Parts: sequence; structure tokens; C-alpha cells
Amino acid sequence: MAEEMTKIEIITRQSKLEPLKEALNEIGINGMTVYNVLGYGVQKGQKHKYRGVDYSVDLLPKVKVELVVCTVPVDDVVNTAISVLRTGEIGDGKIFISPVAKTIKVRTGETDKAALL
Repeated sequence: MAEEMTKIEIITRQSKLEPLKEALNEIGINGMTVYNVLGYGVQKGQKHKYRGVDYSVDLLPKVKVELVVCTVPVDDVVNTAISVLRTGEIGDGKIFISPVAKTIKVRTGETDKAALL
């Protein structure tokens, strides 16, 4: 039976990226993909005033961190991320967890766990 692989997607504030990377590295995460993204959730954007005129920014800049794990427990990754990201304020982010059916390393043809290591 193949080793279970799990994809974890973390969307959070840009200012939290470096502390998150450092904390994940400390628990054995050595690879991730990071995107700059725009979005909104409960906060529905932000209101600003420019030269006396009100305007709204509907999509806020965030970062999305994607990683696939098979040796580090998913709960360890999630708990580490929450401990770094949680401020108690709206906009702390979301974490999505999905099973991964197969992984292939293009350069070598290795699959699944071997492709991740």
C-alpha cells in the first residue's frame, strides 16, 4: 500500500509568511510553493479614504502556501501553522487539507513518497 500523502493549502496575511516558513522548517517541512493571491472572506475588503474620497478595496493581498506531506504528521503542520498565524482578528486565514492520489517527480520519474523526498 502506498504511503498516504496530504496536500495542505494555507492562505494568510503576507506579513506572516516568513514566521510560517521558519516554523514549518523547524518541524521538518523542507519544500513548499508560495503564491501571492488576492481574496476576501468575512472581512469583505477594506474601506480607505484618499484625498477626501472614500473608496473600497474588495480584494486584499494574501499569500497562499501549498505543501504535500507524507512523513510529517498533518496535525503537526496544522497546529504549527495555527500557532504562528492566529491573532484572533478577522483575516488570520484558512487552511485546506486534501488527499493526494499520486505524486511524480518529473526529472527522475520517482513517484509518491520518493518524489517528495
